[in-house]
Amino acid sequence: MSTRVLVLNGPNLGRLGSREPDVYGSTSYAGLVARCAELGAELGLSVEVRETNSEAEMVGWLHEAADAKTPVVINPGAFTHYSYAMRDAAAQRTAPLVEVHISNPYTRETFRHTSVIAAVASGTIAGFGLGSYELALRALAEQLTSR
Repeated sequence: MSTRVLVLNGPNLGRLGSREPDVYGSTSYAGLVARCAELGAELGLSVEVRETNSEAEMVGWLHEAADAKTPVVINPGAFTHYSYAMRDAAAQRTAPLVEVHISNPYTRETFRHTSVIAAVASGTIAGFGLGSYELALRALAEQLTSR
């Protein structure tokens, strides 16, 4: 039986492929979902990818993950920089939680340099394009195996 993992995506990530391809690449959101599912299967993970523009929905998903002890890969999008509600929900985690970013926030606008999620995450991976998700899934698989 494979371990269930949630890959949670915040605002505007559903627009991958059309949103600033010079920053976020040309792969569509459907392409991201497929890549995560394929790699998850290789790693023995059952990956469910979700995206929302709603902070409340994201908080609910983090509560769901905490209650079920489900590992999480999260790209909070713009919520990264100011959502204390999401930070508090992520702090309730009961399994590994890896924060990911497609671009490197530290090479972008100053307001992107602060993450309220990072302090409560198992780790953060940023700047490797969609490969950030792959690295996060591999890190989760390794953490789950070493438990």
